[in-house]
Formats: sequence, C-alpha cells, structure tokens
Amino acid sequence: MKIVSGGVCASKGFKASGMHCGIRKNQSKKDLALIVSDEKAVACAVYTKNLVKGAPLTVTKDNISDGYAQAVVCNSGNANTCNADGIEIATKMCELVEKATDIYAKDVIVASTGVIGQPLSITPIENAIDELSSKLSYDGSFDCASAIMTTDTVEKEVAVEFELSGKICHIGGIAKGSGMIHPDMATMLVFITSDVCISRDMLQKALSSDVDCTFNMLSVDGDTSTNDMVAVMCNGMAENDEINCEGDDFNTFMKALNTVTMTLCKMIAGDGEGATKMLECTCSGADTLLTAKTVAKSVICSSLLKAAMFGADANWGRVLCAIGYSKADVDVSKVDVSFKSAKGEILVCKDGAGVEFSEEKAKEILLEKDIEILVSVGDGKYSSKAWGCDLTYDYVKINGDYRT
Repeated sequence: MKIVSGGVCASKGFKASGMHCGIRKNQSKKDLALIVSDEKAVACAVYTKNLVKGAPLTVTKDNISDGYAQAVVCNSGNANTCNADGIEIATKMCELVEKATDIYAKDVIVASTGVIGQPLSITPIENAIDELSSKLSYDGSFDCASAIMTTDTVEKEVAVEFELSGKICHIGGIAKGSGMIHPDMATMLVFITSDVCISRDMLQKALSSDVDCTFNMLSVDGDTSTNDMVAVMCNGMAENDEINCEGDDFNTFMKALNTVTMTLCKMIAGDGEGATKMLECTCSGADTLLTAKTVAKSVICSSLLKAAMFGADANWGRVLCAIGYSKADVDVSKVDVSFKSAKGEILVCKDGAGVEFSEEKAKEILLEKDIEILVSVGDGKYSSKAWGCDLTYDYVKINGDYRT
C-alpha cells in the first residue's frame, strides 16, 4: 500500500471540478464543487447526530437509500440549514446536475457548508452548473477540494494505491473542516471515492466501523456541526473480485480506508480555526477499548489543555483533570503522562504524581507544530488515539464575526 497523488480522482473513473459561482462574495474563493463517476457506484454515508440538520443531508439520505450514487455536488459559503425552502433548494441542486451531466438526480449526493440560517439562492448555482460540468477533469481533485473550504486555510486531499485479487485499486478522499468539529458520528464534510468492487452492506460496515475510530475521535472546539457528512462511492472499475463478506480482501480495504481517513483527520486537526499546533493523544494500557477512547477523547477536548499547548506549557495537571472528569474506569494512581514531538519526549507524570523534569526541555518539545500527548493508564491491551489542536486568540477572532 502506498500514498499516491490525485485525491478523489486517483480512483479510476472519477472526475472532479471546482469554481467560483457567486455564493461567496470573495471572487477568488471557489464555492461550487462537483465529483462524477463514469459508472454508477455503490454508495453509503454517515451523518451528524445534531438534531438540527442541514437540508442537503435529508435529500442525500433519501437519494442513496437504494445504495447507489454517481455524483456529488457541494457548495460552500451557505449551509442551507434552517431555511423554509432548504429541501427544495437541495433537490434543485441535484436536478441541475442531472441537466448538466445526464446523471439521474436521485443518484446525486448533495452537500452545503457555511453560514446557518441564511437563504441559499439557486441562481448562481444554476448559472454555473454547465461551466462546472465542462470543467470536470480526471485531474480536478484539488480544485474540488478548494471549492468546499470555508475557514480552512489549506486544501485537504489524500489517496492510496493497493492490490486486491491481483488488481490495482485506489481509495481517495477530500475533506473540509476547520471549526465546528467535535465527535458525533461525523465531524465535517468528507467525500471518498474508490474503484474497488464491494457490496453496499460491506461498504457501510467498513465506513461505520472506521468512522468510530477516526472522525469520531477528532475535536477542534466541542461544537458538532449541523451539516456533517462522510460519503463514500465505490464504482468497481478496478475489476477486483467483489468484496461481499469479511476476509483478507475486506481487511485490506479497511486498512486502505483507514489510511485515508486518519490522514484527513490529522489534516483537519492541524488546520483547526486559529490553530498553530496539531495534537494527538494516545491512551494505552486500558482494560477496554471504550476506556481508551474515552480518555483520549476527553484529553483532546479539554479547553484548558488546548490553551496550555498553545502556550507550550507542560501543565500535565490539565491532562489528569481531563481524565478525572471523563468518567472512564481508570486507576489514577497508575496514570503516566509524557509529551513528545520532533524535539524528543519527556515524562511529566508517573503513577498519577508529578516527577522532576526540565521545563526548558519541555518547552522546546511543545514549541513544535505536531505534539503527541502519551497517556498510559495501566497494563491493559487496549489503546486509542484522538486528534485536535491548540486553542488560540485567533479562534475567537474568527468566530467573533463569522457571519458578518
């Protein structure tokens, strides 16, 4: 298995495009994206658990209820959420894709991201859909990734190549996510493509299982968005033997999928609103996977810990505090904590108590961009990771006038 270029277009038979259509005021920002498969694809998705859901999620869930899709259309700059005509607009977006590409409207995954509660005009999308379709390219992933961004500062795309039943296969993905990122089924917009031949039931099983250990372990600010969705399309064009049960091929597919999703998780964490550092917490030695996940997630979600990381302050008490209120079943007297980065590793807590360490060395370690928080809670066999970022002044600045 190897990382390759191409994002969602690395998978055979997938084209993509992105352009500015006029939803966003800044004409230098792309705001409309399209992904199209040459062949109808097996499709599935997971959605936010926020009770307030964007209209596109409702339409998408209905469209792929038969287990198939062939295109994705997404706009940025407006979430199409809490609007009286939201379903109508989302449905119209699918119909416009059908008009421009001849792909059945019910085979379109639709998504929107941006400001909540502002009406989304269909006019700029309608005016741009033909040009967007004409721009479709087997090299268009980067433009597509650009068009789904909101407060993101960098495009997020990744792809892997691997082999199944003697056939070269691919999985590629793009994501947007910077703020309103918190574990709850899905945590942002992610579109994943693959040329693997796999049944719908096994694809859903793979996605649901993977999300629980990747995107659900990611938190930037504790706010779960109304429009979060992770959608996958597999068109089978690699011509491998269909994956219709568990086994070696399914395990290989899962590993490839996890490589893509974990990479996107880290990209989103590192690009959190106002962030200067990507944080990864690993909890090991737990008696159960639930305990490991609970501890790692609680630490990564701690605002006090995130602020300490911004200041490069080795305040390990913030880690213990987060473990203490997590309700995880741990013996605090067995907890060890270390901080690690490219500059080295330093033990700051042993058996639930502080140890002597060099503040200067700790500061040097924590000034790096990528920080690991290593927590051991005993000698159990389970471990888990969670990802996040530091909490900075700029986070407040960005969200203080996000709408205006």
